[in-house]
Amino acid sequence: MKNKTNLKIIFLGTPEFGATILKKLIEYIPSFVLSPYVSSFSLSLHGPFQPVFVITAPDKPAGRKKILTPPPVKILAEKYNIPVLQPEKIKNYKFTIEGYEPDLIVVAAYNEILPKEILEIPKYGSLNLHPSLLPRWRGPSPVQHTILAGDKEAGVTIILMDEKIDHGPIIASTKYEAESLKVPYRELENKLANLGAKLLVETIPKWINGDIKPVPQDNSKVTFSKILKREDGKIDWKMPAIGIERQVRAFEGWPESFCLYCEEKKCLRLKILKVNVLKQTSKGPFGSPGKTFLAPDSKIAVQTGKDFLIITELQLEGKKSTTSEDFLRGRTDFIGTILK
Repeated sequence: MKNKTNLKIIFLGTPEFGATILKKLIEYIPSFVLSPYVSSFSLSLHGPFQPVFVITAPDKPAGRKKILTPPPVKILAEKYNIPVLQPEKIKNYKFTIEGYEPDLIVVAAYNEILPKEILEIPKYGSLNLHPSLLPRWRGPSPVQHTILAGDKEAGVTIILMDEKIDHGPIIASTKYEAESLKVPYRELENKLANLGAKLLVETIPKWINGDIKPVPQDNSKVTFSKILKREDGKIDWKMPAIGIERQVRAFEGWPESFCLYCEEKKCLRLKILKVNVLKQTSKGPFGSPGKTFLAPDSKIAVQTGKDFLIITELQLEGKKSTTSEDFLRGRTDFIGTILK
């Protein structure tokens, strides 16, 4: 077996999720070297899983000023002086990847499908860390769909990659142990990233040693997530309040949840940032879906297809985010309007 201290890993990833995984690979030190006799100088050196090379997406414009911004994975790789490649199309860089003679490719949130000729380059294949319990929620937005569906379980899965999206056999998986998944997207993704990073460094030695037999996914249980678009964030007030509440949490950051608030002849985009559900105990509805009411605690209540949605934080187009109480102080005529 190849000595783990010179295992050549190429890492592919782009957003914060990928950066969390990459950081764990870089900083991981096996327990057998953590002894009183290991000098601080030795521990300052990189661990056995630090990638020799990182591939990530090209820099993209960000913010209102459209400033060209590097992805989180690139920022972290450069901090540790790891070479970075940012191809528009990875298939054009087969010979570059071959030149590193990698033992293993590790993928975590990379936005391009790897062709067969690249997947087969490493001696030990290509592993993908996916933030769902495969075969549930294959595709590009598994965490968001876990929240949207009201799933009782979440987790991470490591697969041996093939040419199909999130299709390969399972190498390892673990569930996220929590009493409730009623958390916003960023929080759940961060927890899954840390859980996945731990699973990955525990799994690589077992995989390299041949201690793991891949298990094919059960195709009868497959569900798919999709690429999220801006228009997916538009709230349909005919939905039950619980569905809209899940949407607000799932679409935190992107594409965000929004509706239209119309005053006089002008309609403005209104982002809904934080909400709760208020069960409707008396007969109703009290108005059309989207109609606003004043809740007992001076918050905004909105009639939905079932129950009320209580808005606690929101942001009007061109303004800063604010609490519903502060929002109403400047708009006494807001209550009674119908959000669209």
